[in-house]
Amino acid sequence: MDSKTCSVKMLFFPFVGGGHQIPMIDTARVFASHGATSIILTTPSHALNFQKSITRDQHSGLPITIHTLSADITDTDMSATPMIDTSVLLEPLKQFLLQHPPDCIVIDMFHRWAGDIVDELQITRIVFTGNGCFARCVHENIRRHVVLENLTSDFDPFIVPNLPDRIEMTRSQLPVFLRNPSEFPDRMKQLEDKSFGTVINSFYDLEPAYADYIRNDLGKKAWIVGPVSLCNRTEADKTERGKAPTVDEQKCLNWLNSKKPNSVLYVSFGSLARLPLEQLNEIAYGLEASEQSFIWVVGKISNRSEEENGSWNWLPEGFEQRMKERDNGLILRGWAPQLLILEHAAIGGFMTHCGWNSTLEGVSSGVPMITWPLSAEQFSNEKLVTKVLGIGVQVGSREWVSWNTEWKEFVGRDKVELAVKKLMVESEQVREMRRRVKDIAGKAKRAVEKGGTSYGDAESLIQELKARRLARQV
Repeated sequence: MDSKTCSVKMLFFPFVGGGHQIPMIDTARVFASHGATSIILTTPSHALNFQKSITRDQHSGLPITIHTLSADITDTDMSATPMIDTSVLLEPLKQFLLQHPPDCIVIDMFHRWAGDIVDELQITRIVFTGNGCFARCVHENIRRHVVLENLTSDFDPFIVPNLPDRIEMTRSQLPVFLRNPSEFPDRMKQLEDKSFGTVINSFYDLEPAYADYIRNDLGKKAWIVGPVSLCNRTEADKTERGKAPTVDEQKCLNWLNSKKPNSVLYVSFGSLARLPLEQLNEIAYGLEASEQSFIWVVGKISNRSEEENGSWNWLPEGFEQRMKERDNGLILRGWAPQLLILEHAAIGGFMTHCGWNSTLEGVSSGVPMITWPLSAEQFSNEKLVTKVLGIGVQVGSREWVSWNTEWKEFVGRDKVELAVKKLMVESEQVREMRRRVKDIAGKAKRAVEKGGTSYGDAESLIQELKARRLARQV
């Protein structure tokens, strides 16, 4: 085949934490489904998390492979934090790029060191940030136009200027790198600014004004190719996404099968969050008082000594037994098959930390949300869900907390109960939220099909890479 028609060779270099690794793997699979030769660069231990899904893709004829770099990052799993240093992979990455130069490499923004070596080798570099369009616009306009020092309090609301919608934020809701830019030089922003462009896991119809804003007002080159989670079409892919479940998924699905449509609240705070024991107790009491059915994936806690001692009894005494006797609540510990759960007809709501993956998965499943942002860009995602899209209710969290910082305040059980009832008890407002989110879910599915906007953007990037290859050969 000549250079015009032969497939482009795309490398994908995901981060080790689950919140970034999982969607990057799905992104590689999306481009392989468009005919791009996709090679995932990873460590031997992390390759185990997604080997089975890639093998299934290969058996289906997709041009996708895994290359393990000759180094590893020990003691990291799906809950690895963004501050993990991955620079031990620098030399193996450089050697692979020298021996197998690609048409482009897609790099996760948390590999802060990788941009320099790729640029030195003059390889087309594309960034994967893990965020959507809305949050990026919010943060960029705060960075450019808001003088946070002029605010008298962390809880004083201010309007984010220049946005298509009226968005209010407080300093307490902002990431530390926005609040204290002098202390946290934005290496990730520099990585993006020097790149060829950004691959974004979103879809145009979810946030059209903000997709346009990124391209036109901020002048960024971006390909919006999601929701990439929708490439998981089989039950096996959905069950093992990220890693194999540590819970009995069949028991979970059987329990859901016994429930009425839209009657169960799914509660999960993602792979990274560590909630204090006191906050877990307030959630438990609030859920119980609401008298609504729920599935709760109880994650890790901030008191690591209890965790290391093998103590799993983090919930109020007798709580789990009461829920079991009433058949009102199912407690899951470990890794749960979130896509399968969210897509079940019994699920009527999703209490979420507003991580972008969870937000997109909730939207794509047509499930309205109770928003409980904790860190990263999650407070911005909450504004998109509740203020712009109108498909969620806020629980009332007010303060940005990192995975390793102490919580200053907790959301009380009364607020938890109120938010759960507001979303799960039938009302005209709830019916309207369900109508809206079902409509958005339909648009999500159409976006990734042939003729859809995300499908078109993936094709467009492939064609641009072919054109760049031709230009280099002239």
